[in-house]
Amino acid sequence: MRNIFDVFYDSFMCFVRDDGWAIASHIALSILTSMFPFLIFVTALGGFFGSGDLADEAVKLLFQTWPRQVAEPLAAEIHNVLTQTRGGLLTFGVLLSIYFSSSGVEALRVGLNRAYDVAEERPWWKLRLESIAFVLFGAAALLVLALLVVFAPWIWTEARRFAPGLEPLNQLVNSSRFAIATIVFFLALVIVHKFLPAGRRSLWEIAPGIALTFFLWAASAFIFSYYLTEFARNYVTTYAGLASVMIALVFLYMLAAIFIFGGEVNEAIVRIRRNAAPAKANPPRSR
Repeated sequence: MRNIFDVFYDSFMCFVRDDGWAIASHIALSILTSMFPFLIFVTALGGFFGSGDLADEAVKLLFQTWPRQVAEPLAAEIHNVLTQTRGGLLTFGVLLSIYFSSSGVEALRVGLNRAYDVAEERPWWKLRLESIAFVLFGAAALLVLALLVVFAPWIWTEARRFAPGLEPLNQLVNSSRFAIATIVFFLALVIVHKFLPAGRRSLWEIAPGIALTFFLWAASAFIFSYYLTEFARNYVTTYAGLASVMIALVFLYMLAAIFIFGGEVNEAIVRIRRNAAPAKANPPRSR
């Protein structure tokens, strides 16, 4: 218990020292402003392959694990943006969307570099190209998952026709969208912690912070959803027409702070183990 307390205390103090609250605000705003360009690119990419309707499924999948009060206003605005007529894939606007989307990835990189106490030595253009590669990979992966979700009902119908005994599992399959979204977020955390910050870390070194982040995200989403059910009118009274945007921004700010804290926990565990190793290797001599 003492070691656990030391890890969390050290993590929180380093979180404050590394300007975690300010970096979380930067990440939240960057993610919110990057979300629309990213989904515009997803729409263009889906339309390029003749599957423009996949964008709506991608949005549903992306917001599946978010509180309803946060997801619904954003999803409605995103739907309005995505249904506007645009040109082909390789237009100047879509290229700008890719670039602006990569700013959200760069914000995550800054937060993790602070958390892991590493200095970035790679040139800025290489980092930006890497962030763009993350955007392209994320867009493609999201479309593939959306495609699977679209075809899942047809596949399940055919499976039940050949194996009627699968009928009791129908409700489980219908709720699989939430499970898919959960797995997507978990894998995204692993990839981001593993490859985004400077330096390299083993899966064992990043596993504690990822598990903690995932648990705190789920708990905070539940608590925030309950809070909005009771007190959402406070945002409407204070921010009027901007209430939905401010709710989303506060929610993303909370998630970003937890995300950075997860990295601080990983680094605190490594630091405590590193400091304890010399003591074990050179025990005090008895008189």
